[in-house]
Amino acid sequence: MSLGRVRVTTSGRIHFGFVNLSLAHDRLYGGIGLSVCEPTTSVIAEPIDNSCNPPTVRCSHPSAREYAARALNTLDLDSVSVSVESALPQHAGLGSGTQLALATLTAVANAYDQPPQPRENAPALGRGGRSGVGVGTFEIGGFVIDGGHPTARFTTDRPTDGSWTVPPVMTHKQIPDNWRFLLLTPDVEPGRSGTEEEASMRSVVTQAAPDIADRVSGTVMRQLLPAIANENAEQFGTAIETIGRLNGRWYTDEQGGVYRPPAGELVASLDASSSCYGAGQSSWGPTVYGITDIEHADAARRAGQYALDAADVDGTVRIVQAQNHGVTVEQLE
Repeated sequence: MSLGRVRVTTSGRIHFGFVNLSLAHDRLYGGIGLSVCEPTTSVIAEPIDNSCNPPTVRCSHPSAREYAARALNTLDLDSVSVSVESALPQHAGLGSGTQLALATLTAVANAYDQPPQPRENAPALGRGGRSGVGVGTFEIGGFVIDGGHPTARFTTDRPTDGSWTVPPVMTHKQIPDNWRFLLLTPDVEPGRSGTEEEASMRSVVTQAAPDIADRVSGTVMRQLLPAIANENAEQFGTAIETIGRLNGRWYTDEQGGVYRPPAGELVASLDASSSCYGAGQSSWGPTVYGITDIEHADAARRAGQYALDAADVDGTVRIVQAQNHGVTVEQLE
C-alpha cells in the first residue's frame, strides 16, 4: 500500500568531535554532537506507476537520486519520484550527506507505507560508519554521544557499505530552550569528504595519541554533562571548546593546525567576545560554531560578522536553536 506524496524534513547538526581516536583503547570514535533547527533538508517522494519496467527513480538531484535508488533496492520497493526542496550546504561541517541520505530513505519508505528503519539501513547508504551522531540526531534530535565501534574492527581500508552497524546512542540530552548557537560558514573550500576524508581519518587514527582520549573523557564527565544538567551555557561552552581543541591536536598534521584555516582565526575572534561562551570547528569545517544564549544572541551575531570581516572572508552568519526532536514526516495532498 502506498500513502502518496510524503515530505520529510530534517535539520543540520554540529559535530564537536570524538571521545577517542586512538587504537590503544577498546572503543574507537564515539561522536559528540547536537541537532540544530536550521538549516534544513526537505525531501518529497511519491510512488510512480512503472509496472512494466524495473524500479526506477525520477530525481534531478544527483545525490538524492543515488540514495533513492539504494533505498528502493534495500527496501524492495517499486519506482519513485523524488524532489529536494531544500538541502544543507554540502561538506560544510553540518552533516549534509547523512541527513540527505536518511531523509530520502525515509521519504521513499513512507511513500510506500513501509518502515524506513534509518538506523538499520544507514550502512547500506554508506552512512554511520564512524560517527553515530548524524543518525542519532535524525532519529531523536538533541545532544547525543554515541558508543563508538570496537577498535578491533578498525581496518586501514574503508569497509564495504552495509558491513557495519551504526554506533548506539549512549547519552541523549535535551538542550535548554534559551541556549543559542552561532554558526559561521565562511565562503572557502568545503570540508573533506569521500575518499579524501576516509584517507585522512585513517591516517589520524593510526597516529592518534591515547592520552588525549583520557582528557576528553574527563571533560565530558566532569564538565560537559553537568553543564547540560545544570542548564549552564557558559560551562557547556567552556567544556565544548576544550573538547574541540583536544580533538584538533589529533588532526594537526591533516588540517594544518588545531583548526583548519581560517577556522582558527574565527574561533580566536569569537573567544574575544563576551557574548560567546566557547567556540570551535564543526567536523572538518569550514563551519565554526559559538555557544551563546537568548540574552546575548544579537551580540553574538555581531561578533560572528566581525570575525568574518576581520578574517577578510565572506560567509553566512546564523543564530539557531537546538532541535530537540528528530525527523518530521508529513503526508501531502
